[in-house]
Amino acid sequence: MIDESIKLDGLKEIDPTIREVSPMHITGRADISASKVTFHLNIKGYLILPCSRTLIDVHYPINVDTTETFLFNGYEYGEADEEVHQVKDDVIDLDPVFREILLLEVPMQVYCEDDTSQEGAPQSGKDWEVVQEQDQEKNVDPRLAGLAKFFDQNDSSE
Repeated sequence: MIDESIKLDGLKEIDPTIREVSPMHITGRADISASKVTFHLNIKGYLILPCSRTLIDVHYPINVDTTETFLFNGYEYGEADEEVHQVKDDVIDLDPVFREILLLEVPMQVYCEDDTSQEGAPQSGKDWEVVQEQDQEKNVDPRLAGLAKFFDQNDSSE
């Protein structure tokens, strides 16, 4: 039986979008036979990732079930549902497997549920600002202000 907590801080160097990695809680079991070891594992924890809209920190939960098989002598193994690895130097190192699984769990975009709790990305800068849709409909582009006056004059001449 396996019940351990591990730290995988090296993920931040591999994927710069990951801001923080919580200690991952690994539970499961290992089935050992003469030719292979099969791990049935559950990985729980969270990653802190930037919100795609506001860049504030988002706790992204991780809860992954996986089955990993390590072959001792390089025998052929035919189960397609399992990931198969070769044992090197009589040592089974699961850290690279955990890193790969967690990197595959990072979403392309993550959004904060409540974006009013923290200050996020800047809303304006030199020669630009974020415009809400309702504000955009009310304001007339200054370059087109003369055109708007033209239509007002045309309506009054009828």
